[in-house]
Amino acid sequence: MVARRAFVALSLAVLALTACGPKTPKASAPGTLTVAATAIPHAEVLEFIKPKLAAEGLKLEIKVFNDYVQPNTQVAEKRIDVSYFETLPYLENFNKEKGTTLIPIQGVHVEPIGAYSSKWKSIAEVPNGATVAIPNDGSTEGRSLILLAKNGVITLKDPNNALSTIRDITGNPKNLKFKELEAPALPRVLGQVDLAVINTNYALDAKLNPSKDALIIEDKTSPYVNYLVGRPDNKDDPRVKKLAAALTSPDVKAFMEKKYAGAVVPAF
Repeated sequence: MVARRAFVALSLAVLALTACGPKTPKASAPGTLTVAATAIPHAEVLEFIKPKLAAEGLKLEIKVFNDYVQPNTQVAEKRIDVSYFETLPYLENFNKEKGTTLIPIQGVHVEPIGAYSSKWKSIAEVPNGATVAIPNDGSTEGRSLILLAKNGVITLKDPNNALSTIRDITGNPKNLKFKELEAPALPRVLGQVDLAVINTNYALDAKLNPSKDALIIEDKTSPYVNYLVGRPDNKDDPRVKKLAAALTSPDVKAFMEKKYAGAVVPAF
């Protein structure tokens, strides 16, 4: 029995040595880049370029979010490499409020923001005392109010201040009542209010057609470009640069123009 145990132990030792011996080398896994994005259009654009980048040795891992806070938070905490969903005014306000140092890397597209209604067919029909829902984050609230001011619905203390709030309204001839809500919730309350100013990504996700359904909408000169955003420590990362180049390629421009028909406008 002792001899048998010794034989078994020797056999296991030989197997262990064999397992530790040289193995056939495997091909290195392609580089990976994680990207935080909202579903439409950002994640769709990323999915479009994903195969091309994979062929070039870069694997994209797309993390889809339905809010505007967690994507930047996770990039700042280095849990995700970069984000693609936001405008420069939003980024600047986020950095100021959260104490982060995220930076814009590449401007990609504009999503003209619009005002929608399921009750009225034109902005002129919106009645006195109507309820208007707008996004409650700093930069998008200002953007919404600027849109309304440019179309004569209200007047603002400074019509060019991207961080205007409802306290900056100096003229409200129809005595509109404003509800400040989380941006993702705006399509869901459309039937409960007279007018809702909705970010285009959430409008598209709710099957609204901005170019047809919006009563008023920003024109193509909108300064609210959506950026690829990263950190100071990875802005020069070759993977990030490769993604930035792919996002501003002729193929992406053609994809945006065909798929979104003016709801998403290339900014390059």
